[in-house]
Amino acid sequence: MTQWIDACAAQDIEPEGVVRFDHAGRTFALYRSDADTYHCTDGLCTHEAVHLADGLVMGHTIECPKHNGEFDIRTGEALRSPACRNLGVHPVRLAGGRVQIEV
Repeated sequence: MTQWIDACAAQDIEPEGVVRFDHAGRTFALYRSDADTYHCTDGLCTHEAVHLADGLVMGHTIECPKHNGEFDIRTGEALRSPACRNLGVHPVRLAGGRVQIEV
């Protein structure tokens, strides 16, 4: 069964920013693109399990802070090695100024 989980206030994520969100033993990364759209992926790099919330968002990509692998924040697609496995992505909605993810 899926459910919507309140993650943070929309204003907590800067444009081209990322924040970490932990829930039920899992880590997620919440993003706000330069186009003011919100996205959510699994929070750990698929290469070495580094927290992506410490990375750099540029447009629609997140760069891992450890080895500079890149992922598309909209699709989770691994774009640059050493990342070779895609991230899981999760639906996002805004409700009353809050970012919610479906898990």
